[in-house]
Amino acid sequence: MFESFYPGMTWAEHRAHWPHAQHSRFVQAGGIQWHVQVMGQGPCMLLLHGTGSGNFSWRGLLPTLAQHFTVVAPDLPGHAFTSRGPEGALSLPGMAEGLRALLLQLNLPPQVIVGHSAGAAIAAHMALHFDSASRSTLIGLNPAWLPLPGVASWLFGPAAKLAALNPLSAWATAKMAAKPGAVAEWIERTGSTLDAQGIDLYTRLLSDSGHVHGVLSMMAAWRLKNLSTHLHEIRNPVFMHIGAQDLTVPPALAEAACLRLPQARMHVQAGLGHLAHEQDPAGTAQYLLRCSGI
Repeated sequence: MFESFYPGMTWAEHRAHWPHAQHSRFVQAGGIQWHVQVMGQGPCMLLLHGTGSGNFSWRGLLPTLAQHFTVVAPDLPGHAFTSRGPEGALSLPGMAEGLRALLLQLNLPPQVIVGHSAGAAIAAHMALHFDSASRSTLIGLNPAWLPLPGVASWLFGPAAKLAALNPLSAWATAKMAAKPGAVAEWIERTGSTLDAQGIDLYTRLLSDSGHVHGVLSMMAAWRLKNLSTHLHEIRNPVFMHIGAQDLTVPPALAEAACLRLPQARMHVQAGLGHLAHEQDPAGTAQYLLRCSGI
């Protein structure tokens, strides 16, 4: 709703500041105009960022991972430079279906799927429902596989739906994000701290009302109950990399997920928060390669 008020981000305006822009391409698949970066060669590793972010989230990992894999890093629907797509495309099943169409278009079946936060939920949905992902190695970075507890649960559902229906919500949020220091403060609330480039990139996204509207629309459509009910049916190899200081997805949720996924192996990194892979890209890349058998 109100899509005409909130056009997507303009690539030409941000390209000079976007990490690895030379590897960006735009691909039409599943009714969605995708912005995706493809690097390296070898088996496919799909990287799925979390809510409110973009594929720049993987900027520090891509060069290392691309030495061993064909790495595919899209902006999710409604995020950054990827369009919102057709009706239902911002729900969990809709995003998974869109990604299946993208991978078919690229002719790259994923051997490894890495998801951060909500991106890990998409990865798990793909493993449960798509033959092409039924044998992929799943790696969740602070994965949001179970419904968030307490106040956080209201961010995904009723409150987000009301915000998405209010044409001023995304505009007001973007205006707040543009204020000096606002995004750095928001990032700190996740338990993470980022360098100047990371803060600049998140500020570019979160001060863009089109991106914020896409994020709010995704949150309004997001439901994890069905995934959590079927999580135990996943037979893929599963690994989890957890920032011990994560204030967004409590580490206790990873422990609860392990009870449903007895094959899962969990690694906890002290001193890191929800954006652990951006705080320690080198260490996270090495962890991903170990989990992938490299």
